[in-house]
Amino acid sequence: MSETDLLTAARSGDETAFEQLVAAHRRDLLAHCYRMLGSVQDAEDAVQESLLNAWRAFDRFEGRSSLRTWLYRISTNACIRLSSKRGPRLLSPDHGPAYTQTADLGEIVTGPVWVEPWLDSGSDPLAHRESVELAFVAALQHLPATQRAVLILREVLEYSAAEVAELLDTTPASVNSALQRARKAVDERVPPVSQQAEAAALGATAQRELVEALVTAWHQADVDALLELLTEDAKFTMPPLPAWFEGHAGVRAFMTERVFAEPWRLRPIEANGQPAFACYMRDPAGRFSLSSVLVVSIRDGRISWLAAFLDPAALAPSGLPKELAD
Repeated sequence: MSETDLLTAARSGDETAFEQLVAAHRRDLLAHCYRMLGSVQDAEDAVQESLLNAWRAFDRFEGRSSLRTWLYRISTNACIRLSSKRGPRLLSPDHGPAYTQTADLGEIVTGPVWVEPWLDSGSDPLAHRESVELAFVAALQHLPATQRAVLILREVLEYSAAEVAELLDTTPASVNSALQRARKAVDERVPPVSQQAEAAALGATAQRELVEALVTAWHQADVDALLELLTEDAKFTMPPLPAWFEGHAGVRAFMTERVFAEPWRLRPIEANGQPAFACYMRDPAGRFSLSSVLVVSIRDGRISWLAAFLDPAALAPSGLPKELAD
């Protein structure tokens, strides 16, 4: 069926036709809601709510805007509503200062508190990959929800000020003012160079060698070799535990005293458009079980941030194997 035929059928109540129409937009809507909410779980809830609302209202969709724009309007407003019910998602440094001892890593902080990783295939275009980088998504969470929406709609999805004004039921002048404030706030929180630019400057071969060196050192529990890969001010974060460590001394102590109590196996993946690893730790039965996802940020050819995500709920949507076969 052509798109016109599908539209006609969907308006008449054909749910299969509606599913075919929205299928091509589902992944992009999920990424949009992830940027807005900082959580894959929340994003999936928002997309589900948005598509349910779109289906209920589809007989009133007149086609004055594209289906894509209509779906973004519904999903953006769903995210704004959800944001009003939940606090902003945080990174570890937003939650509290770096730890200086390793004996007590604090009580697990549960609930919708932490920014979560976005697992991807690495096949997305550059602009999309930049828009889900961990530091950028985290910075967005510090904006009021409407400012967040304006920045994403204008600079990521490239809608005009007039189009965004229509999407959000406001004026172009208000959109432009909100965009200026949002961009200033985000620029204060993100590194001056994106991870995509860092990767391009490093080059594919050097980045692959960096990844391989990290895997080798981790498998060998070689803390000295790992530290050689890090910047002097590198961070190691691990939500939902509140503990995080900063600098060679702090990271060394944590790795030496806590990380390598059991052997590990790391499998390179990609998350947030950045190098990442599925991390498997040997359990008491001798199996290597999924323990965390580790997202790596790079600066000037070295690792500046090891962001480990330990929450099983955050890992559930990843589709990663729960255990290694070998």
